[in-house]
Amino acid sequence: MNSDVGGQSSQDAQRQTASQIARKRVLAAYDSAAQKSVEQSGTASHIKDEPISPKINSESWRKYHSAWQDYYRKYYSDYYSKAAIDYIEKERLKDAQERANEEEILSSLTRASKRGNKMAGLSLTGKNPEASAWQSSDNTGDSIGNRLREKIHKKATDNAQKSRRRRRWIPIAAGIAVVLIILFLQYNRLIFAPIMAYISPGNAPASGIEAIDPTVTQTVSADPRLIIPKLNIDVPIHFDITLDEVMDAMNNGVAHYRIAGASAFPGEIGNLVITGHSAGDVYSSNPYKYIFSGLERLDDGDLIYVNYNSVRYTYRVVKKEVIDPSNVAALVVETDKPLITLVTCTPLGTSRYRLLITGEQISPSYDGADRANDAVNVDENTEDILPANEPSFLEGVWNWLTGN
Repeated sequence: MNSDVGGQSSQDAQRQTASQIARKRVLAAYDSAAQKSVEQSGTASHIKDEPISPKINSESWRKYHSAWQDYYRKYYSDYYSKAAIDYIEKERLKDAQERANEEEILSSLTRASKRGNKMAGLSLTGKNPEASAWQSSDNTGDSIGNRLREKIHKKATDNAQKSRRRRRWIPIAAGIAVVLIILFLQYNRLIFAPIMAYISPGNAPASGIEAIDPTVTQTVSADPRLIIPKLNIDVPIHFDITLDEVMDAMNNGVAHYRIAGASAFPGEIGNLVITGHSAGDVYSSNPYKYIFSGLERLDDGDLIYVNYNSVRYTYRVVKKEVIDPSNVAALVVETDKPLITLVTCTPLGTSRYRLLITGEQISPSYDGADRANDAVNVDENTEDILPANEPSFLEGVWNWLTGN
């Protein structure tokens, strides 16, 4: 079809005529083959009496089929080739027209800018009285240039503002990150200490330590140890240390804390004081920082064992108490039996108060036991505050700055 004037184009008409000629030739060949078949099969009277059923040999049919195939192949090949060529030509013309328009706009802007500068110079010198008229006729070109410049300026301004806003958030985000890191370093023990209170603080599995019949006196190894079956604690005890060594001793187990009036050893009448940590920073290398974290779970009647000089001493819990760190005198108890007092910091994750767990010796028998001699190996420079947990992050920084 001719899309411009309507009706068939000359090529379409020629193609249709060729098709009709090919069809007539094929039908003629078909009729000729049929006539030959009839002549060979019988007489004319036989043809009149019976319907014609011509027998076409395979060679005639192949020629017929090939003729139609050649025609359609040529027709569609020509059609789609022409369509592809037309499409490519249209796109090429469209691109060329767009480039021409862009070049024309840029050229007109350039000419307008040059002419404007020239006319402005002549107008200032008074040599061109027609400059104002020319400038009014060129307002359209100037407005296009102004709009382009405004658009570019606006885009650049928006990008600059976005960049400034992003840069403004960088120090804020960095400050927040630093604050969060400092808070974690300072207060992580508040999170992990309560968790560790319900996890085995020692190296044995949760069911690895069992209570022993307290009426049976056992011979054990000479290694001094504190054993609390309910809390799965089996930890070394450091005896005969000075007050200055208590913190170092608690980094390697628990410490025998001796002051005047509370300096008993296992089996002696008096108060045996043992102190240990209940919390520490998660990044601390101290393996015993949570050893007493579950101490507050002990109740009256729970058993505590102390191995000392190859003898196992058994104590039964009789009292729990929370005191101020400066109330050192709370450890000095008037008693006629051997006692044990476990000391640690509370609430968990802080060193605000001290938790005291007191037990009485029930095995072996302490009849005829010696009373503790407070005058022997007791440091005269008794501190006025009980031992605490490891320093927190900020406390460590302050101690480092002050040289303490």
